[in-house]
Amino acid sequence: MEEELKCPVCGSLFKEPVLLPCSHNVCLPCARNITVQTPEGDAPVPSRASGSSDYDYLDMDKMSLYSETDSGYGSYTPCQLKSPNGVRVFPALVPHPHRHCSLTCPLCHRSVSLDERGLRGFPRNRLLEAIVSRYQQNRAASINTTTTTSSSSSGAIKCQLCDRNPVDATVMCEQCDVYYCSSCQQRCHPSRGPLAKHRLLPPQSQAAAAAGAEGAGGPGPPATARKPATCLDHEAENFSMYCCSCRAPVCMKCLEEGKHAKHEVKTLPMMWKQHKCQLSQALNGISDKAKDAKEFLVLLKNLLQQIQENGVEFEACLVAQCDSLIEALTRQKAKLLTKVTKEKEYKLKVVRDQITHCTMKLRQTTGMMEFCLEVLKENDPSGFLQISDALIKRVASSQDQWVKGALEPKVGPDFDLTVSTDSLLQTILQLDFCQGKDVQECLLLNHMQAADSGEAEVEPENPGVESGPPVPVAPLLQLEKCCSRNNSATLAWRVTAPCTSPIEGYILELDDGNGGQYREVYVGKETVCTVDGLHFNSSYNARVKAYNAIGVGPYSKTVVLKTSDVAWFTFDPSSAHRDIVLTNENQTVSCNSYDDRVVLGTAAFSKGVHYWEVSIDRYDNHPDPAFGVARINTVKDMMLGKDDKAWAMYVDNNRSWFMHNNSHTNRAEGGISKGANVGVLLDLVKRTLTFFINKQQHGPTAFDNLDGVFVPAISLNRNVQVTLLTGLEVPKNIKQ
Repeated sequence: MEEELKCPVCGSLFKEPVLLPCSHNVCLPCARNITVQTPEGDAPVPSRASGSSDYDYLDMDKMSLYSETDSGYGSYTPCQLKSPNGVRVFPALVPHPHRHCSLTCPLCHRSVSLDERGLRGFPRNRLLEAIVSRYQQNRAASINTTTTTSSSSSGAIKCQLCDRNPVDATVMCEQCDVYYCSSCQQRCHPSRGPLAKHRLLPPQSQAAAAAGAEGAGGPGPPATARKPATCLDHEAENFSMYCCSCRAPVCMKCLEEGKHAKHEVKTLPMMWKQHKCQLSQALNGISDKAKDAKEFLVLLKNLLQQIQENGVEFEACLVAQCDSLIEALTRQKAKLLTKVTKEKEYKLKVVRDQITHCTMKLRQTTGMMEFCLEVLKENDPSGFLQISDALIKRVASSQDQWVKGALEPKVGPDFDLTVSTDSLLQTILQLDFCQGKDVQECLLLNHMQAADSGEAEVEPENPGVESGPPVPVAPLLQLEKCCSRNNSATLAWRVTAPCTSPIEGYILELDDGNGGQYREVYVGKETVCTVDGLHFNSSYNARVKAYNAIGVGPYSKTVVLKTSDVAWFTFDPSSAHRDIVLTNENQTVSCNSYDDRVVLGTAAFSKGVHYWEVSIDRYDNHPDPAFGVARINTVKDMMLGKDDKAWAMYVDNNRSWFMHNNSHTNRAEGGISKGANVGVLLDLVKRTLTFFINKQQHGPTAFDNLDGVFVPAISLNRNVQVTLLTGLEVPKNIKQ
């Protein structure tokens, strides 16, 4: 709970906390430090927090609303400093005429303009102040029980402002909530100026109440009932009603004078009980989630041990199998062990990351629960209602983060890797795991023979063709160099037997990925070829043959190459407009122009279901970037979707449109900001294009009846910077 009681600026426990309109709290001294002055024209609309405040500050706390324009000096920006808590603050400013003063919340960065009352316009959070005081006293009591017992038995209250050897207090300021001796009262709290309105009381009643509280339940804050909070606009009136429209306590004069006359109001006790009930119900739900999280942590820790044990056992079995084979197996043994180690490290990393993430969430949830329980103990309706809305939302939001699947391990303890030692020596060089993590690479090889050199030798597939000289023999596929990555496949081959007539070239053929007819994809003299633009999640049969002046030789043995299930790609520098700037290994893109510029991805899709996201790293001045797909020859110097070769959604901070061939359709409310994620779902099975914002579908299905080859694309200007996220699972909450 201590984290809930610390000021976000100074990092210390709250001292004289004030409640900002955004429901966050900050120390009064820290509020002075982060208050800044701006020219009159730049000032935001004044905003005043609703709530109560029955205390006054010195006139020095007020910020003047006059400008220094007539003084002959130009405006300046004060040097930014950093508080011990890492929050940027500004040094205290000397107020100038005709200048507006504003304060920015250090947590949500919402700016609030101060009115003529300055910081007095923010209500003092007496509820939080009481909890901090009680927490400090309980902590001090646990550290030094003897001192606490002696102090409580004496019943005397000491002056809180004496430097050394504090003497007994003679008065207590009801507004400042501070005990003074006679000398400190004359020096620090004179009865003149703004302090003349403060009420000084004898401390005897406070001491008696504190002694009674300690005798009943141990050390704690004085049990004297706090003075009911008074209205900011009518300081002589106590809060008696609650305005449901403004979500703030109000007094009777506020209702009589018409400020809240047409608003829905309810009695303060009724709303107090209602909000307490809502907070209690929300706490019950989050308490169950916290219990499940603790059990989940135990499960994850046991999972670590199982992965360690199974990893060791798997390595031992693999070594035993590899050692039983002949010398050719040793060339593959190191590779297989490396893959097992990577698999184990991958699983361990995933589990450790889950433990760290879950522990952090659990600690935050526990701290918030303890703070909420302390809030529920309070009997001050107005103080409770000042923060109850924000607490209820925080608890509900915290409960939402424990969604279904959040408490499930992302990996299992078993290793889904399989090898077989029953095959002949000729298959050793083809030995590989049936599943890989980083690159979906699986070679399904059939009827291969091994030569003395350890490379696969392939028999002719068409015995009707002469295989001897002068026609070239069937090439040998170099299987260790054949692989697939994403939607591309690389094949390598060579011919070992000499030929009377020199080989003039090779012909590489692939089928259509569905077992259909073969087609030529390469003709030339090179012995290595990479074929791009294949379908994802497909298996291709490949074969190669050589030719010379005499004729065409036989085919090699067929090899099956499986492409990746999902697409991993980056932005393509060669297709980008010259104003586009690519960084982070071509995954992050920005622009040097105020006009929209287009950049395409490196992958092309014509089959399957594909999903990727774009994370908004920077978003200034409310631009409207566009996201979608396009043909390779789309126009690059204007917004995506303005021509007939692109299908896109452009979006700003408030709303979005779908656009194709400069036709705008389906306006949808809701926009983007810094940190948002825009998802693009291209379903070429249903031939549709759908968009998402922060994992939620945005609008209906954007486009249908799509056909052909599509490339991921975006357009943006210099006010936006985004990062591409690929290889993601397809969302399941899709609306038609």
